[in-house]
Amino acid sequence: MTEPVEHRTQVAVVGAGPVGATVANYLGLYGVRTLLIDRSEEIVDYPRAVGMDDECLRSFQGIGLADEMLADMIQNVPLRMFAANGFCLADIRPETKEYGWPRRNIFMQQLAERTLRVGLQRYPHVRPLLGHELVRVEQDGTEARLHVRDPQGDHVLVRAEYVVAADGGRSTVREQLGIPLSGDTHPRKWVVIECDNDPLDAPYTGLHGDPKRPYVCLDLPYNYRRWEFMLFPGEDAEAMLRPEKVRELLSGHVPDPTALNIIRARVYTHHSRVADRFVDGRICLVGDAAHLMPPWAGQGMNTGIRDATNVAWKLAAVVTGRAHSRILATYDTERREHAKTMVKLSDALGRFLSPTSTTVARARDTLLRGLTVAPSVRDWVIQMRFKPVPRYSEGIMLHRHGTVRKSSPAGRMIIQPRVETAEGRVLPLDETLGEWFALVGYGTDPLVHLDADSRAFWDRIGTRYITVVESRSGRSRTERRTSMTDSVTVEDIDGTLRDWFAQHQGSVAVVRPDRYLAALTEPRDLATVTDAFERLVAPSRSTEFKDAWRSMPVTEEEAS
Repeated sequence: MTEPVEHRTQVAVVGAGPVGATVANYLGLYGVRTLLIDRSEEIVDYPRAVGMDDECLRSFQGIGLADEMLADMIQNVPLRMFAANGFCLADIRPETKEYGWPRRNIFMQQLAERTLRVGLQRYPHVRPLLGHELVRVEQDGTEARLHVRDPQGDHVLVRAEYVVAADGGRSTVREQLGIPLSGDTHPRKWVVIECDNDPLDAPYTGLHGDPKRPYVCLDLPYNYRRWEFMLFPGEDAEAMLRPEKVRELLSGHVPDPTALNIIRARVYTHHSRVADRFVDGRICLVGDAAHLMPPWAGQGMNTGIRDATNVAWKLAAVVTGRAHSRILATYDTERREHAKTMVKLSDALGRFLSPTSTTVARARDTLLRGLTVAPSVRDWVIQMRFKPVPRYSEGIMLHRHGTVRKSSPAGRMIIQPRVETAEGRVLPLDETLGEWFALVGYGTDPLVHLDADSRAFWDRIGTRYITVVESRSGRSRTERRTSMTDSVTVEDIDGTLRDWFAQHQGSVAVVRPDRYLAALTEPRDLATVTDAFERLVAPSRSTEFKDAWRSMPVTEEEAS
């Protein structure tokens, strides 16, 4: 019997969709030897996911692909909710750019996937194995083994230290691990129709709560448009895809349905499900392999990209020896609860959209119109503050005295205003933080407050040191460029960081590679924070996370 072709790698990523390709790009950035395995050699050439939020764009910024993504995207697209009678109940146009990017953007998945695959070409240590189908996965205490069938049907064996399963809602990896996907499958099916000769002047996403047939209408890039229509009990899903039925669904929504060039008509079943665990030994589930949700909040892929950004740096830290393998458990701790929250948001928007009773639809419309009369509620809706922002209460972060307080920024993504470098360049904050950890001091150089042992730890895990000074603060640009330490100095050009640090009572921030805040402290406590953080991640320390939390100092304000 012929021996199989064998590949050895540090991380194998199964699934080359947007989530898997994002993981592979991050691993490439971090210098990790990676195999990207997918049974298809080609990208599916039609739009699937279409909404990208600010957190997702920030993740693509981290791998240097945000501008390429924006080139194929419509930014700041309004979301409108329509009543049963066609009245616009809410015109959602979030203006804030807290994380440096617009909150609502419309894209086409096949173009984003192409950008991500081209991005992989930058990394010779990342190798795609396309046209290769996973047959079986097994693992033990030393490695994971993937038995794969290549395009010719031959057996390929992949030996990996760790595996990322990004292989979709019908994940082969998840099935073989026996991990339940808990939740519900919705009884109503939906027909999705797309054309490439948009006949409408409607540059927004519309959620139409029409009880006669609820539907969604989306403006897409490059003159594409999508409609999604709910099917009623007794309607034959396959029959609804016939050309005459598609035209019937579109009648009344477009001037001439027969003039449209329909490129896609498919029936979808919606699921609200989350895997019971995201980590199993050496294998991590991400994206649709870990969670499924209806499309109404536009958060399916975005939630997967958050998974990718979270798990990639942790895997890189482990395989490069910067951190103990126990930190992988925090991927599940941090991401699974937030995925559940996003599923609930998607379900809530689906309940708004889907009533087929005229009485119920009118009651819904009256309630929403009444609520949005209040300026605070209207602003909450318009600025899209109903979307839950990830906040991790447990994981790779330090809360003072082990207590999670609502006002604490630890476990949240740090803001991203623009700053000015000593050379006079104005950049988003992340462009100055580097690709790994950062210690950011406002009005103080974090290096000044580190003893030799503390400095050695932060250097060992690849930390960059940032000193933020107030805009046009007394010192000349030449003086700012000349530093007695290795800290990079930037100016807070509009005072946004000044206000943020003042609000949260601390002047030194520990920022993770995924731009989440691991800790915020005063300079006098930086050595204590360093020791606690080292116990969280260092390969040579085995102290439980909770013991590191308890060692954090408590300020007078928090004690009160």
